[in-house]
Amino acid sequence: MTDTALSRAMSCTVDPPLLALPDRVAELLIELGSPPRLAAHLRAVHDVAHQLVDWMEKRYAAVLFDREAVLFGAATHDIGKSVYVPELSGPGAAHEQAGQALLLGRGVSPELARFAATHASWTESVGLEDLLVSLADKIWKNKRVSDLEDLVVARLAAATGRPAWEEFIALDEVLSRIGDNADDRLAFQASFPIHD
Repeated sequence: MTDTALSRAMSCTVDPPLLALPDRVAELLIELGSPPRLAAHLRAVHDVAHQLVDWMEKRYAAVLFDREAVLFGAATHDIGKSVYVPELSGPGAAHEQAGQALLLGRGVSPELARFAATHASWTESVGLEDLLVSLADKIWKNKRVSDLEDLVVARLAAATGRPAWEEFIALDEVLSRIGDNADDRLAFQASFPIHD
C-alpha cells in the first residue's frame, strides 16, 4: 500500500491508539477510491465497536451475538459515502442503500452487507448486532441516543434476566468511558481530507 492519505487513515499509528481497519475493508476502500476522511471515520467507529464487543463478551458471556459481524458492520457501515461524498459533511441517507448495494456487488454476504442499510435506523425488530453497530456509530463521537440505548438495555435485560436499571447502569458506564476519548477520535477524523 502506498503512503497516501487514504492508507494513513486506515492504518497509521495514532495516539491514543486506534485499531487499523481489517485488510478486507481496506481493500474495498482502495478499490472504491474512498475519501480519506471516510476511512478515518470507519476506523474510529470500528475501534469503538471493538471496545463494545469486548465489554459484551466479558459482561455477557452467555449472550450470543456475532462479534465478527459487528466488527465488519462497524468498519463498513458508511461505505456508501464513497459514492455520496457530500454526505460526509452534510445530511443524507442515500449512502445507506448505496452502501449495501456496493457491498453485495463485491461479494459480501447479505448478512454482513445489511449494516450499511440498518445503521441509521433501529427498531425492536433488528438484531443485537445491528444495535451494537448503531451504538458504535453514535458513541464514537460521544453522542448519546436514549431510544437506541433503551433498545440495547431491553435486549440485555431480557437476555440476562437482570433488571433493566442494572443493565442501564452497566451500559451507561461503558458508554461514558468510551465517550471520554471522543475528542481524540473527532480530531483524528478531521485531520484527513475529504479528497486524497
